[in-house]
Amino acid sequence: MRADARRNHDRLLAEARTVFAEHGTDASLEDVARRAGVGIGTLYRHFPTRHALMSAVFEDAVNELLDRARELRTAPDPCQALLTWLHEVVVHAAAYRGLSRALMSASPDSALSRCGTPMREAGNALLTRAQNAGTVRPDVQITDLLRLTHAIALASEESPGDPELASRLLTLTLKGLRPEKPRGAGNCATSHSGLAPAHEPHAYGD
Repeated sequence: MRADARRNHDRLLAEARTVFAEHGTDASLEDVARRAGVGIGTLYRHFPTRHALMSAVFEDAVNELLDRARELRTAPDPCQALLTWLHEVVVHAAAYRGLSRALMSASPDSALSRCGTPMREAGNALLTRAQNAGTVRPDVQITDLLRLTHAIALASEESPGDPELASRLLTLTLKGLRPEKPRGAGNCATSHSGLAPAHEPHAYGD
C-alpha cells in the first residue's frame, strides 16, 4: 500500500472507531469519510462494505480477547475462566451500540462473520477445559454460548440504567450449563464474583 493510501486507511479506521463509539455501528459512513478528510469513494476502496469496516475496527478487540483466552487456559478454576472470558466478550460487544445485533445477523460469508472463527476456537478451548473438569455439561457448544453473550450484550445495551444486568443474565444463563452431578468443587452457577458491569467503557485499539 502506498504511503498516502496507508494514511487514508489509518485515518478511516481511527475515525470509524470514534464514530461507531459515539453513534453506534449504524452511523453514517459518509460522516466517517468526512471526518477522515476523504471522499466516500476512498472509504469504499479500502472497505467495500460496512461489515468490512466493522471487522477492521474490531480486529484489535478480537486480538485482545484471543490473548485473554490464552491467559485463562492456565487459570486454576476452568469454569471461572470460561465465565470470565464470556463476560469480557460481553463487555467488548457492548462498547459499540449495534455491534451485537450486527454479529448475530451477519451472513456466514461476510467479513464480520469470518472474524468470529478464531473467537470460536479460543472459546472452545476454555469450554472444553471446563467440560473436562466436570463443571460444564458435555453437550454445550461454544457457538451457542457466543450467541448468548451477544444476546446479553444487546439486552444490556437496551437497559443502560441497569449496569449489573449483563452479569446477572450471564450467571443465570450459565446455571443451565451445570451437570446434574458436578464432579468439580465449583460450578458455573456460582462463579460470578468480580465481574465488571458490561457497560464499562472499553477502548478498542487504544
